[in-house]
Amino acid sequence: MKIMTFGASNTKNSINKALARFTATLVPGAEVEVLDLSDYDLPIFSKDLEKEIGQHPTAKAFFEKIGAADGVIVSFAKHNGSYTTAYKNLFDWASRIDQKVFQDKPTVYLSTSPGPSGAASVLASAKGSAQFFGVDLKAAVAVPSFYDVFDAETGLINEPNALADLTAAAETLAPREAA
Repeated sequence: MKIMTFGASNTKNSINKALARFTATLVPGAEVEVLDLSDYDLPIFSKDLEKEIGQHPTAKAFFEKIGAADGVIVSFAKHNGSYTTAYKNLFDWASRIDQKVFQDKPTVYLSTSPGPSGAASVLASAKGSAQFFGVDLKAAVAVPSFYDVFDAETGLINEPNALADLTAAAETLAPREAA
């Protein structure tokens, strides 16, 4: 089973990318591919630019990565209570290829921040619109106070409740055996 994962941020040492990567390791038997949104730099989307250049190849590459995966884990970073510009722009370009950007792939949504909300506002926004973008949302988990629950040296979540929530979310992506 191939799990494609990314943090919805272009920050070099994104805590959301670290959370997504860690959670992907909890999917039993998964082959994990971690994307870095810094590799998907695009001009700001506009209908005028799209009319001029068509579908951007970088957006196509991102869309194809989702299509090639068996499941997706994305962890949303929060900028002023909403999506980061890097993610929103990439998403806007990809949605012009097909509005169902996530292509009905089983998906886990995560979010985290250094503070006590765990970026819950952006996670709520993502959950609210998931049905419109081809997301087969299996679970959603906000992890508050990231630096208090994550061990940077080992790359592991060390707080039992957060670990239990993330493990349960990851297991929703595991293949089910036929009865």
